[in-house]
Formats: sequence, C-alpha cells, structure tokens
Amino acid sequence: MWWGRYLVRETLLRVPDASPYGDLLQRIATRREFGPDFWLALQLPEAVRYELLRAAVVHDGPPGTGRRCLDAVAGCLAADPAAVQRHLTRWFADERPLRAAPEATVASAAQALLHTHRHRAVDDLTEALVDCAHPRADELLGALTEDEPSALCRAVDRWAHDARPARRIAAAVYAPRTAPHITGEADRRLLRYAAQALLSHSADDALHGVALALLVRDPYSRARYLPRALKRFADGDPSLPASALAVALAGDPEPVLAAFRARLRTRDTGTGDILRSLAHVTSPALARRVAELVQDQVEQCPRAAADAAAYVDLRLEQGAAVRDELFPLVAGLLRGRGVDVRVALAPVLAAPGTPVSRPLRGELLDLLLAGEREHPVFEALLRAVGGRGGGAEGDRDLVRRAVLLFGRTPDGATRSDRVLVDLAQRVPGFAARLTTWLTDAPDDWAALVGPSARRTVTQSAGAVPVSA
Repeated sequence: MWWGRYLVRETLLRVPDASPYGDLLQRIATRREFGPDFWLALQLPEAVRYELLRAAVVHDGPPGTGRRCLDAVAGCLAADPAAVQRHLTRWFADERPLRAAPEATVASAAQALLHTHRHRAVDDLTEALVDCAHPRADELLGALTEDEPSALCRAVDRWAHDARPARRIAAAVYAPRTAPHITGEADRRLLRYAAQALLSHSADDALHGVALALLVRDPYSRARYLPRALKRFADGDPSLPASALAVALAGDPEPVLAAFRARLRTRDTGTGDILRSLAHVTSPALARRVAELVQDQVEQCPRAAADAAAYVDLRLEQGAAVRDELFPLVAGLLRGRGVDVRVALAPVLAAPGTPVSRPLRGELLDLLLAGEREHPVFEALLRAVGGRGGGAEGDRDLVRRAVLLFGRTPDGATRSDRVLVDLAQRVPGFAARLTTWLTDAPDDWAALVGPSARRTVTQSAGAVPVSA
C-alpha cells in the first residue's frame, strides 16, 4: 500500500502539468492522502490548487497537530495576499464543518483568514469581496467598515466613480455604514467626493438620497446640499434618514422642522424614524419646538401614538434636565381626545427604566392615572408590568394599583381577573409571583382578585390555592 501511495505521489509531483489528473487529485484531496506540501508543490493553475486545498482542509487535525492545509493556506495568504484572496472568496459557498472544529466551516475559516491577514493588501481585499457578491463577503465588508474605515472610504470613492452600476450601488451601501467610524478629514473628503459622484449620475436617482444624507452630515458640504436634501426628504425618499437632517437642525431650524412636518403629513411608515431622531435634540429651545411637532402629529394622526410614546421613552432616559420640555408634552398628550395615546404611554411610564429616568417616570405615571377611567389604559398598564420577565422592584405595587383602578369602572373586577389569569397562563413566572403576593399579604388583595381567578393563578403556579 505504501509503495502505491509513494508512486502516485512522486509521479504527480514530476509531471509538468497535473491538470489532466483532476479527478484523481480530487479523490486524493477528499481522502486527505497527502499533506499540504504536496498540494503546494504540484504544477497546477492556482485556481485549481485552491479548490483541491478546499477539499483537503476539511480533514485537518486540531491546531498544533502537524502541518495542516489551513496553516499552509494562511502562510500563502500572509506571503502574497493579493494573489490568494480571490481564491479564498470562492470558499464562501462551502459550509462543510471542519473535522477538528465542527463549530467552524470551510466558509467561516476562509472568512477568518481573510480578516486576519487583511493588512498587507486591504484595498485588494475590498475589491475581491465586492466582486464576490456573497453574503459572507458582505459580512466581512461590514466588519471592515469598523476595522478599516480608511480602506472602505477609498473603496467607496473608487466604486462611486465606477462606470458599472453595481459598483455604484455598493458605494451607496457601504458609505453610510463607514461614515460613523471615520475620524480624519482625508476620509471625510473621500466620502464627500463619492457622494458627489453618485449625484452626478442622473440614472442613479434611487441612490441620491443616500448621497445627500452623506453630504448633509458633513459640515463642509451641508449648506450647499441641505435645500435639495430637505425637498427630497419632504417628498418621502425612504433612503434619506431623518437622522441625517436632524444634525442640521441647530443651524437651520425653520427649514428642517418644516421638512419634518411635511414628511409627517404624508402619514407614511417613517414617523418612528423621525421621532427617534428628534429625541436626540437636547437644546431646550429646539426640544420645545420638537415637542410641539410631536403633539401636533399625534393630534392629526392618532396612529402615531406608539411612536410618540417611544419618543417620550428616549427623552426620559436623558435625565431630569428634560423635565421642562417633556412634562408639558406628556400633559398635553394626556389631555388629548384619544385613549390610544394613553394606552401607548402607560407601559412607557410604568417601565422601571434607569435611575436617571425613574423619578420623572413615576411623576408622569401619577399624572396619567390621576383621572383615568378607561379599561384599555388599565389593561395596558397591567399587561406591561405583569409581562416583565423577572419582575422589577415595585412591580407588586403597580399590579395592585392597576387592579384597584379597574375597580373604578363597571365590570372592572371581571376584566382585571381576566387579564391576571391570561398573564398567569402566558408569562413565565407571573403566576408564582402573584401567588406569593396573595399569600404574603392576603388582606391587601382580599377584595381585588376573585375566587375563580385565584384558583386558576395558583394552579398555574403549581401551588396550593389561596383561600378567598
């Protein structure tokens, strides 16, 4: 047997071109008959060589156990990355697990090698990845936006000036992903040039929103491109995010707020994005203007209640300094005609939040509940508190408070029992927590939870029923 293997090995190594023996080589690679030195020494086109190494690498032993094919490929990549990178991108479609590390695959190993050895030829790597057009290539490019933002800025500039539409699309995809990670003026300038190049192609109208967002975020080009960006945003371009225009609010509040109002009047699905972006406006004067916009939007479009509540949630976490702007907004929303706003606000104001938001949340929750008479609001509060996984401090008092509030209304006791039973059956741990509260302080709950609900809750918790 050894003689036959030796003969095959030596014969294949001596032929001037081993390509005609492709089927035999594939069988040898699949069986892992020979080590990596054999594959590196064969007279083969490089594309064929790396396909055979791909077949053999699956059978490598653990690191440190002899010469492995993966180690040999890593050495080749380190020595001549530009020549090897494209061959490894062809491994991305191979999801076979590695014998020595079943949690890894051929594809993930290739991805890791390319990332590890990126430094010597990072520009070549970005080109190899964009040519590859594979999800793993997209993942690696996404990582490079953070790890190598300067290289991605160079790539985006090349792609934006490329005659091929696919390259310009790639520029529009990766420019905004890279922008948050750049620190130098040279990189900012490259993104600016790329955005201007994208705007110069009239056929790429779908990419113009992305380009304008980049130019408006850049203080150097903001004034020139802001009017065009505002018009496009107001007209509803989904590729132009509200956050890009929010950065211009301090310098040009009137036209920017007007664009936000115009966009909100379209009642499209972008309300949440707009209000989330505006939640980061902290200047008191501007925040008051934004609060007026939020209240107007809710009055005109009750469906915006959830987005307004999310805005309030974000503002609450900015601490006590927001009270002067936030308290009047929430008070105004609570005085509104629709119950939907109060239903949306109840879970936000009852949330535990962080220590900086807790006092104001409690104050606003008291304001909400002081004159409330609607079942849906009490139910929203009860479900929000009861549905919390582990149970935060104060949850018992909030649940009891919600049940008491139900008692203000006709059929309130029946409705609160129904909600408690539903929570006990659906939310892990709630039945046990409620049973503990009923047991520890029976007098506090005596008139609040009916006998049938008690039995169902305690059965759900696996406990002995608490007597009525």
